[in-house]
Amino acid sequence: MAAERLTHVNGSGRARMVDISGKEATERRAVFECRVVFAPRTYQLLKEQGLPKGDVLTTARIAGIQGAKWTASLIPLCHPVPLSYADVRFSLEDESCSLSIEAEARTTAPTGVEMEAMVAAQTAAMTVYDMCKAVQRDILITDCRLKLKSGGRSGTFQGEPNEPDG
Repeated sequence: MAAERLTHVNGSGRARMVDISGKEATERRAVFECRVVFAPRTYQLLKEQGLPKGDVLTTARIAGIQGAKWTASLIPLCHPVPLSYADVRFSLEDESCSLSIEAEARTTAPTGVEMEAMVAAQTAAMTVYDMCKAVQRDILITDCRLKLKSGGRSGTFQGEPNEPDG
């Protein structure tokens, strides 16, 4: 097995930004997902748009897209990536009283957009928490994972669906 190396660490063990100047600009896409789990009462208020702070999902969608655009300012060794697309999608799941969040980012650049999609999903989830915390403080944000990554030298990665416990 070939020795794997951390790309953000130099030979002396110091953190570094990866040099992408020799990489080809290609179409790249990443999709991240996470889940927000509520108590039944909070979930019902979310579904009915009855939470005191207003339209939770629209606010979270905008926050997630904004998060994708600010990723390089938040994650120190990320390259600023010109996004050609960013979106956040939601799916209400009655059986588990949860909200599934899926964030997608696309670019045509010499580096990927996995971090942008991850920051978008988690920013949207944190915004949902912020807008629901007046009703419930123990909301759970869970199951954040890379669902899809395509483009670039490493090709396509397709994550396996999360299986519920039990």
